[in-house]
Formats: sequence, structure tokens, C-alpha cells
Amino acid sequence: MTIAVSAATGQLGTLVLAALKARGATPVALARTPSKVTGYEARAFDYTAPDAAALAGVEVLVLISSNDFNDRAGQHAKAIAAAKAAGVGRIVYTSILKGEASPMVMLASDHVATEAALKASGVAYTILRNGWYTENLTGNLGAALEHGALIGAAGEGRYAAAPRADFAEAAAVVALEAGHEGQVYELAGDTAFTMAELAAEVAKQSGKPVAYVNMTQADYAKALEGFGLPAAFAATLAECDAVTGTAGALYDEGHRLSRLIGRPTTPMAETVRAALA
Repeated sequence: MTIAVSAATGQLGTLVLAALKARGATPVALARTPSKVTGYEARAFDYTAPDAAALAGVEVLVLISSNDFNDRAGQHAKAIAAAKAAGVGRIVYTSILKGEASPMVMLASDHVATEAALKASGVAYTILRNGWYTENLTGNLGAALEHGALIGAAGEGRYAAAPRADFAEAAAVVALEAGHEGQVYELAGDTAFTMAELAAEVAKQSGKPVAYVNMTQADYAKALEGFGLPAAFAATLAECDAVTGTAGALYDEGHRLSRLIGRPTTPMAETVRAALA
């Protein structure tokens, strides 16, 4: 079976390729710049103008969501159309936790539109509604250690997060196995935590004082802009934090992710340890 992985040079894509290879598959890497791919057959595939020829012979396409927020839904729709034209048998799409029920309106809307396009395409699909990657919260611990604070707007909201590698394993499993056609899976970490608990773990492992400082959604958005993020993206991230606190946007206790990968999800403390290293 030929499995192709889009966005193959991205943070998640490289891990999905590795997870497939570890399971004995020989996946095809789809990338805007194929020359950046090493160790796999690579084909040019740009979400803004996807070429169906790049999908020749592909039976399963792992469609990793675009990181271009200008027209993600449009790009995904083009990729789905290219897959249909090429005769791809099934598309595995990385969506967002809770889908149309997500209170993260700004971030979820493109995923909701893509799920609808998949269901209308006539191509078999599996939708992976990925929760938060723990690395989203541990990616800038240097600044937290420097200032003694993690900032956000999530209050006491709980993150059922897991590292990208766990979600990549799930993508590999459903791409390789039969029986996942037409399924929509809510995927999240086994053990949820608050930002205050994350800060405490960082302090424990680093030996330095680190506390969580909660902010209003507006103030957090301004702080993110101050760090150099574009205003629209800062507003999106601030909304994600706020609704995690008020509406449980990133909390789930279904344990579907651990059941798919056949082991408990990786604890937050291990991701902190890796980030500090």
C-alpha cells in the first residue's frame, strides 16, 4: 500500500513519516520543496496549487493541515480535489479537537470547513481531531526561566495535551490499518494539566522559580504581539487560551489517542524534560 504524507518537512509531517517507517511502511513525502526531504521518495506538492500527478498510485493520503492561515480551508479543498482526481482511496486529515463543537472559533473554522469538504468529496476519509501539542506550551521555556513566569489567559483550564510524536503515531496507525474509514476520532492526552501545574513542573525540573501569570484575553493578545506575532495570529492564540479556561476547549477524557497507539500518552513531565534539555 502506498501512503503519502503532505507537509512532509513540517514538525508533524516528519514524525508521521518516521512512525510509518517504524511500522515497516515506505511512505512518499509530499513537500513544497522536495529537495529538503531526505530518506524518502519525495514529490512536489504545494497546497496553493496541488498537482494531482504527485498523488499517482497513492492509496492513502495523510493530509496534514496547512500552517498558512490566509486561506487554509481553500488550500485543503484544492488538495482534496487533487486527491479525488488522482484516485486516492482514502484521506486521513488532521483536524481540531471537538470539530464544529469547538469554542475556538477562529482556529476551528478552517477545520470545520475542511471536514465538510471531505465528507462531500466522495473520497473515503478518517478525521483525526487532534488536541493541543504539549510542545505548543513548552516551546519557549527559555523565556519563562529568564523571567520566572509562564503567561497565558487559560486560568484554571485543563489541557489534555500530548506531544506531536503521539499524534503522529496515531496517524500512522489509521493510515496503515483497515477499518477506520468514515471515522472521526477525538484525540487527546490521557492526563490533563493546568498552566499552573505546568509552571510547577518546569520549576521542579529546572530548580528555578517559575509561576503561571494569568492575563485577560486582550492583554495576552497584546503580549503576544509584543513578542513579534502578527496581530491576527496573536488574537487567535489568545482566544484559544481563553476558551480553554472558560469552555474546556482543549479538555477531553475519551482516551482514544492512547487506545489507537496502544500505550499511554507521553506525560507532560517528559515533554518538559525534553524541552529543558
